[in-house]
Amino acid sequence: MLQIFKFCRSKCHAAFKKKKNPRKVKWTKAYRKTVGKELTVDPSFEFEKRRNAPTKYNRELWTKSVEAMKKVETIRQRRQNLHIMQRLQKGRELEEERDIKEVSRDLSLIRSPAAGLKEKKKQEEATEEQEMYIDEESNDEFEAQEIEVN
Repeated sequence: MLQIFKFCRSKCHAAFKKKKNPRKVKWTKAYRKTVGKELTVDPSFEFEKRRNAPTKYNRELWTKSVEAMKKVETIRQRRQNLHIMQRLQKGRELEEERDIKEVSRDLSLIRSPAAGLKEKKKQEEATEEQEMYIDEESNDEFEAQEIEVN
């Protein structure tokens, strides 16, 4: 049996004639689904399947079908948006981890050399104050001992 393919554009037909594998060509739907960039398993896809059995025209059935199509489309859009947001969230988490690693690795580039000097100066002042306080206490004790001796 001869099978006839109908292509959406000449680009697709040319790729088919060159025997390109659609799962390896990045712009195809097949590639996007295999890599996980688009939804693959979704009950809303069941409505798009071709049905070989023709049905007799019925206005009521036709209006119900159109309404159902609209509902299915809104549901599909919501699911696709959720899928995309989940993919983006994963990327944000990875980017945040990378940023944290980069900052911890290159902290010397971010932190100014003067910051270390300021900290040292503060520590020296604190130790000097502490020594002065200790000296004052020892002087007071020494004077108290002299008074007791006299």
